[in-house]
Amino acid sequence: MHRDLIQSERAPAAAGDYSQAVRLREVTEWLIVSGQVPEDVDGVVPADFGDQCRRAWSNVIAQLEAADMTVADIVKVTTFLASRAFAAENRAVRTAILGVHRPALTVVLTAIFDERWMLEIEVVAAR
Repeated sequence: MHRDLIQSERAPAAAGDYSQAVRLREVTEWLIVSGQVPEDVDGVVPADFGDQCRRAWSNVIAQLEAADMTVADIVKVTTFLASRAFAAENRAVRTAILGVHRPALTVVLTAIFDERWMLEIEVVAAR
């Protein structure tokens, strides 16, 4: 697979650790990961946002690994946050998880399905 990070000169540059657009060529596999929530297999939800964020990413990574993929295969991340107050910590945790990898990214402020959850993360991966 060939991956090109796209940034048009006619639109604003990415304001963070993501790409405005990602062009994929010669893709042989796609993985669409449903929104992963900050809950473990026993139903435990951490009280702290940072821990919830790491738990949701852990669940994303578990789905990727089940498909024999890694975070390097992620081409799009959509994060749903329950509050704008979580934006900076969400970015810090995501950056720690993804390192220098820069998929396309959307963050949406919204009510989350379960009141205990402060976020939900879905990804699209390809290779």
